[in-house]
Amino acid sequence: MPDLHQEDHFRSQGRTIICGIDEAGRGPLAGPVCAAAVILPAGFSLVGLDDSKKIKSKDREALFQAITTHSQIHWACATVEAGEIDKINILAATHKAMALATEKLLSICPQPISLCLIDGLPVPAARFPYPQHAIVKGDSISLSIAAASIIAKVSRDRLMLSYAVEFPHYGFERHMGYGTKQHLTALHFYGPCRIHRRSFQPVSQLTLPLG
Repeated sequence: MPDLHQEDHFRSQGRTIICGIDEAGRGPLAGPVCAAAVILPAGFSLVGLDDSKKIKSKDREALFQAITTHSQIHWACATVEAGEIDKINILAATHKAMALATEKLLSICPQPISLCLIDGLPVPAARFPYPQHAIVKGDSISLSIAAASIIAKVSRDRLMLSYAVEFPHYGFERHMGYGTKQHLTALHFYGPCRIHRRSFQPVSQLTLPLG
């Protein structure tokens, strides 16, 4: 389970305000990529808080509620939509969402952020102009990153549920835009809609594999 070991380590070095950052939605064929940035108070704990991918939807919603309503937690979330993903590629879009979330957090945080703990690999400084420390599988190690993973995932899922109402033929409420057989079948029959990532295969192909 993730804990505050990483946060406490950097706080002991004088970096008092530590922000955790994670994203959701890099792999789907449709919808945005979302990123969240979270600052947890020292000594924070929350039963069940873990990497969002390991948690059931109902439990993620409960954790999201607990995190986002906590009076001592500062957080922000940002999205980059499918059209921009197609223009700049998914990696650049992910980095942009992370930077936008951090920028939003800076605007509401009473103190400057000392360090951002990022899930995965380091982000180029040209795309993310904030002090950072990258942690591979960070959402299973850092509690701040785990909290960000919950916010990013739930926020994106809620967006996909709203898109499911707008575009009911694709079943977004079930697969959240990922390339399931059901999604590929609907895509083959109806073609791509406004939120499909047209730079992604098989959206970009005329003949779609259904296996």
